[in-house]
Amino acid sequence: MPSFIHTEADLDAALAALGKSDARFEALLAKAGRPPLRRRADGFAGLAGIVVAQQLSTASANAIWGRLVAAFDPLDPAAILRARPARLARLGLSAPKIRALKAIAKAVAREELALEGLAALAADEAHAALTTVHGIGPWTADIYLLSCLGHADAWPAGDLALQEAARVAFALPARPNAREMQALAESWRPWRAVAARILWAYYRAVADAAKAARIKRPRPRAAKRRVTTRKKRRASKP
Repeated sequence: MPSFIHTEADLDAALAALGKSDARFEALLAKAGRPPLRRRADGFAGLAGIVVAQQLSTASANAIWGRLVAAFDPLDPAAILRARPARLARLGLSAPKIRALKAIAKAVAREELALEGLAALAADEAHAALTTVHGIGPWTADIYLLSCLGHADAWPAGDLALQEAARVAFALPARPNAREMQALAESWRPWRAVAARILWAYYRAVADAAKAARIKRPRPRAAKRRVTTRKKRRASKP
């Protein structure tokens, strides 16, 4: 049976297990601090929420999602299948996302995609089951497994932020692609989702530290002298 991270205690146990298998993560945790649990609702609504949020800012995604759940209560496959594309478009959904949501709703309604059965599958098997449906790409499948199901071994290898986090954390010469990320994480099974959480948290910590350093950086003395000279010139004018 696969392992899951549903509670803070689950996360603590997984962090300890990953740290024992790869000591580098202990150093990353010391820098980044304990990553958040960050669970989302599962089922059709959880999967739909991931599709809606793709390639959008958090504010835009939240606004569209709010309109969607207000328009359809409950937000289930039947409601999406009945909805006209024009109505969904007025809520802010793009044409590709409308097609994706309808394809997912159809697959669930026809029992071609059994969302409730994914928890019994290994991460790779659940990923394969999800990606057979039009509109569910590798990234969507992995994020659903990680954040909605809490699968401990989900690994969103195609996530650009995770790729950059790995480059920075492990001092890699270039940002690894999805295939290279798969190879990189092979030794972290069955805790790859925990590795992802740590890497995301580490990258945010590094970025925040760099931003704070830029803000606190004093103005060069030469620039200060030029400003002082200009003020003196203006003061000397009649």
